[in-house]
Amino acid sequence: MSTLSALLATHTDLPGAAVDHLQRVVGEWQLLADLSFADVLLWVDAQPDGIVCVAQCRPTTASTVIPEDAVGTVVSDDEHPYVRKAFKSGEIVTVRRGSSDPIHLRQAVPVRWDGKVVAVLSRDAARVSRRSASALETAYLECADALYQMISEGTFPTPEARSDTKSSPRAGDGFIRLDREGRVVYASPNALSAYHRMGFNSDLLGQDLIETTRGLVTDPFESEDVSEYLRGAVHGRLGQRMEVEARGATVLIRALVLTPGGRIEGAAVVIRDVTEVKRRDRALLSKDATIREIHHRVKNNLQTVAALLRLQARRTGNVEAREALGEAVRRVTSIALVHEALSMSVDEEVDLDGVFDQLIPIVVDVSAVGNQIRVRREGNLGVFPADRATPLVMVLTELVQNAVEHAFDPGVHGTVTVMAKRSARWLDVVVRDEGKGLPEGFRLEDSDRLGLQIVRTLVAAELGGALELLANEAGGTDARLRLPLGKVAGV
Repeated sequence: MSTLSALLATHTDLPGAAVDHLQRVVGEWQLLADLSFADVLLWVDAQPDGIVCVAQCRPTTASTVIPEDAVGTVVSDDEHPYVRKAFKSGEIVTVRRGSSDPIHLRQAVPVRWDGKVVAVLSRDAARVSRRSASALETAYLECADALYQMISEGTFPTPEARSDTKSSPRAGDGFIRLDREGRVVYASPNALSAYHRMGFNSDLLGQDLIETTRGLVTDPFESEDVSEYLRGAVHGRLGQRMEVEARGATVLIRALVLTPGGRIEGAAVVIRDVTEVKRRDRALLSKDATIREIHHRVKNNLQTVAALLRLQARRTGNVEAREALGEAVRRVTSIALVHEALSMSVDEEVDLDGVFDQLIPIVVDVSAVGNQIRVRREGNLGVFPADRATPLVMVLTELVQNAVEHAFDPGVHGTVTVMAKRSARWLDVVVRDEGKGLPEGFRLEDSDRLGLQIVRTLVAAELGGALELLANEAGGTDARLRLPLGKVAGV
């Protein structure tokens, strides 16, 4: 199955931050599809071939008008001229169809990041029967139009909202539209039912939702938190979704600030009654805690092994044995740090920047030249799944250790720089030193150093990447590591 990351890696060379923005857009678009009663497709520019669909979402509030799977489809500009026009103009392009066409509306919305159009959302809505739109349809569509305009302006979604989309309520769970004063101008039946479950027995229309919700929550601290959250949304401040308990009921509330054209037009609130789901989730918490406890104990055991090796290194009089034990300490410690990160994670992913920064002092400490060498990092390595994080951490520490120990003569001060650059397709890392350079006739594949042999094996077998050691302009050495991301990496 082609994932968004894999397709972006195949058809674009967008920077990592742009890819992250598109991931956030896709994280929001079930809400967009439901509010607009439309199929939503994400297109990227694959010139000279045309444009390619990299993701697709169907509404749960209406029938789909694109039943076939369009993901991975490359089409010419002539097949979807309105999408190409949105790419070129940077403006929303709307095409209304004839009365005989089952598709009533086609719209192309440019996705803007850092002032540039990096993709286009297409919105295809089915024709409905000739009748007046209901209050629910009108409220949904007005909110959808505001969100689409914000996407075209680059103000939605925001980086802070990434985690907010996980398990967030959908429009069909319950939808409330607030004006700029925080009063309810529309509340769907499901939203009203959720508030009834919380103990509110009147109609929400016209109510001040901030004060109404505050009065339902019995805990004074939680009451203040939820009222501040809703007040912030009305006044244009971002916030994470909230879980609220009131009179035995538990609901999820997420408020979206609506600022099309830079003007605050109130907020949209989606709400979901999760009382029963919450009861089942409590049973899973103990399992999740058990997994994290296992990672914690593995980390502790590895640290014990490292301490024993360190003690043995101090007792031995053989220089080579002491150095070998010191390297073993570093390798075991690097694995222990990955398990420490996993023990504090709930999604089996590791922030490599934090782990690597903890390892740098250890690498310098066990090196032969001590603290005369400074190691610094430029750029971000990013987040990796656990099965790739461990070999990658080991590879990076081995390369840094190799530079610290072998690039400089004894007593010479120097700097080793780790430069990372992440795009949709690759993670490129360069470990650069200012040392004496490679020995004459050096070939990586012929090296008998254990550290470099470990690196070559991990890069090829575990990470599916490539490694080369080259002379740099300053006379030192560059260790260049390139790792494929997404499906290219076999994940």
